[in-house]
Amino acid sequence: QVQLVESGGGLVQPGGSLRLSCAASGSIFSRYTMGWYRQAPGKRELVATVTSGGSANYADSVKGRFTISRDNAKSTVYLQMNSLKPEDTAIYYCSAALGASRFWGQGTQVTVSS
Repeated sequence: QVQLVESGGGLVQPGGSLRLSCAASGSIFSRYTMGWYRQAPGKRELVATVTSGGSANYADSVKGRFTISRDNAKSTVYLQMNSLKPEDTAIYYCSAALGASRFWGQGTQVTVSS
């Protein structure tokens, strides 16, 4: 069992930056593939993943702007978001995956607006 708690969302102007955090508890964090999804009206997108070995993948829409990382000692995964655009506005959800098991946080709102 894994419990996930996201934080770091908020309101930011276009071109600004935010760093999201996802703190995990209840299991061995280092064994899981971690990821970030985002949901906005009419769409749902896998933003980024990072494996237990540290291999990262990104959606084309965020490549070059977002960075996913993990700190196994802190059982935390991060999403650094730079050069934010209005189309990045969404609820961002942290996920953990191991085999067939899937766990989700409650989400954190990111709003990019002038």
